[in-house]
Amino acid sequence: METQAQKKIYLHYNHTDPCRFARWNARESYEFMEARPWQEVNEFYSNAVNGHSSLSALFGIQNFLQTHHVHNNAEIPEVSDKTDLESVSAEERTGRWARSTFKIVLSYHGGSFDGWQKQPGLNTVQGLIEISLGKFVDENKVKLLKDKGLPLEGCVVVAGRTDKGVTALQQNCAFSTWRRDIKPWDIGEAINSAVPGKLRVISVSEVSRIFHPNFSAKWRRYLYIFPLNDWEDGEQNSESREDLEHFRCSENEGDQKIGRVECNGETVENQIINDEEELESGKKPCNFRISRVNQLLQQLEGKLLSYKIFARDTKASRSVGPPTECFVYHARATEARLPSSDHGEGRKVMCVELVANRFLRKMVRVLLATSVREAAAGAEEDALLKLMDATCRRATAPPAPADGLCLVDVGYDEFDSQICLIPKD
Repeated sequence: METQAQKKIYLHYNHTDPCRFARWNARESYEFMEARPWQEVNEFYSNAVNGHSSLSALFGIQNFLQTHHVHNNAEIPEVSDKTDLESVSAEERTGRWARSTFKIVLSYHGGSFDGWQKQPGLNTVQGLIEISLGKFVDENKVKLLKDKGLPLEGCVVVAGRTDKGVTALQQNCAFSTWRRDIKPWDIGEAINSAVPGKLRVISVSEVSRIFHPNFSAKWRRYLYIFPLNDWEDGEQNSESREDLEHFRCSENEGDQKIGRVECNGETVENQIINDEEELESGKKPCNFRISRVNQLLQQLEGKLLSYKIFARDTKASRSVGPPTECFVYHARATEARLPSSDHGEGRKVMCVELVANRFLRKMVRVLLATSVREAAAGAEEDALLKLMDATCRRATAPPAPADGLCLVDVGYDEFDSQICLIPKD
């Protein structure tokens, strides 16, 4: 019987701007992001977690995390704060006031864990910490866990759950117990002994019971390290002006047709369904300028915007649940070099720093990948802002690899624009 091979159908978002033919599709973006020496970034993050390297070595800023950590703790109420405990001593507290809350600042290597959130059968940061804290659980909870046939574990709440592969240098979590004999250093020793070299406690302090690592936070800072290949120069033009104008002026529509399809649960009408490639991959730009990425990101600063189009694993349109609006305080990109162990020149990288009051799922990784794609295509400076109005998430690039992402710190005081890894111009 004669069989007829079906042509593969490519589904892309129908961009209508002049750069649409120079822009990578999802597959091309994914391949561009993956084909990089990510192992060198992983090694840097691993050394940073273990204290063998630091962001100071990457940016030339002296004791950035140590200085900011001390300053940031000033806004967290201490255990003797009158607004919470009304000056009642620890011995006189009863009921809910007798509970002790400990703020734990952690550093962990993302490549060694399956993310933060505890999941059955997976090696997660939360799962490991809660097992370590089991010895500090009070008697009432011990009895409750035994009656339900559950393992003896503590319970922690966190400032923000990180995905598999994402590193954290100052993650904040909290643990509460009704036992009065627990000291901060006991908690630190228990966690540090679990998996040395992969997870490290920066500090443990007893704080007011009104403290919540997530709800009390006013901002989060993420860093993305994007390694450049040996043949890449982040400050060279991706294509000559003539070639770029050729992409913009091309009217090669092929056999395109507008289709009505389902995208992430949304019905949209501005997709392109092609039997042929929209433009041969070899004819598209294959480099980008870091300075252009910086210009694109700067347009996000100081604005409260909905980033639903840059999120993943969440519904793009919802009437209930957390809002999709985020306020970005700081968004910058710069070139740097990873520290080298042999005292030579380290790998050239692009560093992106993002500070906002909150972030959606995979938002940083999608923003990074989309910024690089738009910079390579020669898009206008407001390209990211225009994408906010897109009707489907296919308008943005697939998430960049988790290997490059790091949660640097979490702020509980007002954001200070003078305390940044990448300063404003």
